[in-house]
Amino acid sequence: MNIVVVEDESIVAKDIQVCLKNLGYEVVGVYSRGEDIVEQAPNLNPDLIMMDIMLKGELSGIEAAAEIRKTLDIPVIFITAYTDRDTVNKAKETEPFGYIIKPFKEIDIQTAIEIALYKHRKELAVKKERDFYYNLVDKQDSSDMMFVKANHRLVKIRYEDIFYIEALKDYVVINVLERRYTIHSTMKDIERKMPEKDFVRVHRSFIVRLDKIKEIDHSNVVLENEKKVVPVGGSYKDLLQEKLNLI
Repeated sequence: MNIVVVEDESIVAKDIQVCLKNLGYEVVGVYSRGEDIVEQAPNLNPDLIMMDIMLKGELSGIEAAAEIRKTLDIPVIFITAYTDRDTVNKAKETEPFGYIIKPFKEIDIQTAIEIALYKHRKELAVKKERDFYYNLVDKQDSSDMMFVKANHRLVKIRYEDIFYIEALKDYVVINVLERRYTIHSTMKDIERKMPEKDFVRVHRSFIVRLDKIKEIDHSNVVLENEKKVVPVGGSYKDLLQEKLNLI
């Protein structure tokens, strides 16, 4: 396995390299700035990146991981001495495959890498299966519907029947009036597949169908029939207002 280390403390970077070599991994690059790994990642295409959160240069480790994630499917493990809630929440948004707290031991690195690589392999297998089904569906006229896998079957869901979509860890739950469909996906991926004119993301964990909105109360959206109350995140309020037919 080829691993890239991004760490701006030379002593720590050296310790990580020694640990990785002892564990049988190949270190194919060591960088101290986020900008450098963003530039070099496509050329190196490593199996995994170990990234410090606080780096030299303009990009933090979190920002660098977010940039890499836009175009490459490379698992990232964060290394940091910071455990405050704000840092952890920002790190979670990039969906890292692990989080190592300084000071660390060799067993910490070994465990984090093994879990990250296993999780990544499982995700690739799920994506491959999902793409296979998508390719089947693409051969049909699917402008007003989508297919999801439920109980080893492909089930058709019309977009007009969806009330809201909710993120739950590594899964996405599609809610229609009388049923819920849980699929292994990300909100970012499912958001791309929803018709932009009919759906809007109102929270990091929620997408709602516009014509199912009954009312908006303060920082919440109330949906028809289900009476479901969905929170509206601060960073999504402007997008919601743009899509509403306000008078």
